[in-house]
Amino acid sequence: MYEACFNNNFTNALVYYIFLSFLLLISPLLFVLELVITVSSSFRRNENMSGKVVLITGASSGLGELMAYEYAKRGTLLAITAIEEPESRLEQVASTARELGSPDVLYLFADVSKVDECRMFVEDSVKHFGQLDHLVCNAGIGPIYSIDIDVSKFVPVMDINFWGSVYPTHFAIPHLMKTNGTIVVNASGSGVLNIPKGGVYNASKAALISFYESLRHEVSPVVKIAIVTLGFIKTNIITAKYSTNTAGVSLKRVSRDVYPTMSPDACVKAIVSGVCKGETSITQPRFVKALFLIKCLFPGVHRIYANIYFSSMFNKLQKVGS
Repeated sequence: MYEACFNNNFTNALVYYIFLSFLLLISPLLFVLELVITVSSSFRRNENMSGKVVLITGASSGLGELMAYEYAKRGTLLAITAIEEPESRLEQVASTARELGSPDVLYLFADVSKVDECRMFVEDSVKHFGQLDHLVCNAGIGPIYSIDIDVSKFVPVMDINFWGSVYPTHFAIPHLMKTNGTIVVNASGSGVLNIPKGGVYNASKAALISFYESLRHEVSPVVKIAIVTLGFIKTNIITAKYSTNTAGVSLKRVSRDVYPTMSPDACVKAIVSGVCKGETSITQPRFVKALFLIKCLFPGVHRIYANIYFSSMFNKLQKVGS
């Protein structure tokens, strides 16, 4: 009966608009509820991180490096990883973290796209410290994608951005179960908003969000999962090796004219603070949440906005990068 009902296009559309109207009607109440939740979280007791063990991937630069420092200020024991490259600063990051207050920092070179290396750095971290309290899945690359090139070039994007989080999570969960630990996943607002020329990157982040939202049902409440969805932060995530057209353009160079961005220091403080308060969904800058709502409720409007605004953004990116 219900199947026959919803096979009628008119009925299907009518139900949609009735439901949408209902959501809009109660939206002031939902807004107030969200405001209450946000304000109440400010008074939530912070998790005492002193002496706890935090493992961070992709910690040699960018947000991973800054998260190591932010955790270090809270007195955590740190295990930090990054791929071994000539320009890797992992040892320097470890030294700085110690100066900022971490009693002990273990640094390990590993490629998160390789399952055996993920097993190794999780096991080595637990062997060194005896436990694991937070796993921060931060490693990632952000290519600019063009459909008219060899798509096989972008296989590493999914390997690093998606499997590079899933692999260490798989090996860390048994240890996190023992400590009622937390998994922090550095996803992206692009996984929801699907910005142009970010096809493979967007897909990798959407896969992350979907995977960890599903995983919540399996491990909660013993293990908490905090999914971080970020807008543009002033880091150098755009990766020349995997990019086309605007290869290697630094967001720091275009942030003044192209898109509202957030400083990495402020972003990391908000992330770590939110995680320690038990938040399970963290979006920075905050206004990006409004874009999520528009995308969900008004996809047609979002497509028009994306076509006009983001196309303009990438035109500016090309000019800056040329």
